Amino acid sequence: MEGSRFLAASAVLVLALAFSMASAYDPSPLQDFCVAMNDPKNAVFVNGKFCKNPNLTVADDFSFSGLNIPGNTENRVRSNVTLLNVDRIPGLNTLGISLARLDFAPNGGLNPPHTHPRATEILVVIEGTLYVGFVTSNPNRLITKVLYPRDVFVFPIGLIHFQFNVGKTNAVAFARLSSQNPGVITIANAVFGSNPSINPDVLAKAFQLDKNVVTSLQKLFWDSI
Repeated sequence: MEGSRFLAASAVLVLALAFSMASAYDPSPLQDFCVAMNDPKNAVFVNGKFCKNPNLTVADDFSFSGLNIPGNTENRVRSNVTLLNVDRIPGLNTLGISLARLDFAPNGGLNPPHTHPRATEILVVIEGTLYVGFVTSNPNRLITKVLYPRDVFVFPIGLIHFQFNVGKTNAVAFARLSSQNPGVITIANAVFGSNPSINPDVLAKAFQLDKNVVTSLQKLFWDSI
């Protein structure tokens, strides 16, 4: 009798875990496609966003031109991310994928430590040399590698990661993300540039810094890339 109860409890636990894992990603679409639109006047389905009537969809709903154009890296971190998500390609709605082009200036172009709360990322280097890595959840193990053209690296969902150009030439990479809207939280921006600002006493204690250093950091302008 006790064994049966244990098996039943184990089965419930496994089902609960499976359900939680299934819920952690974009839901599967319930139709062939669901082209997102802001005006619900001609919408017939709702699945994350209002969806255009399938009979009114056109090729432009599923395409984008211009990813061959380098992004502007004239900013504080000397990098640029061109993200093609559901807001840029409406046909991505409900399909659970997006794409990004990453450009890095020579000698230190950086995509600073950040996380995607809703997506795993797989990155391929096209040009240049990138030092990339991510940090695991506690106890925070750092996993890094230097990538060269045609090398590939995976950043697991939700983990803090970065890409840094260690070469003397421009670097270019493309990334595929497992969400139509992966989201991004840039750590420095979120911690020191939030609106409203986090209480400096909290950050001073968390980072073991002088409070004046914290307030100085909070006054800086943090670029969103």
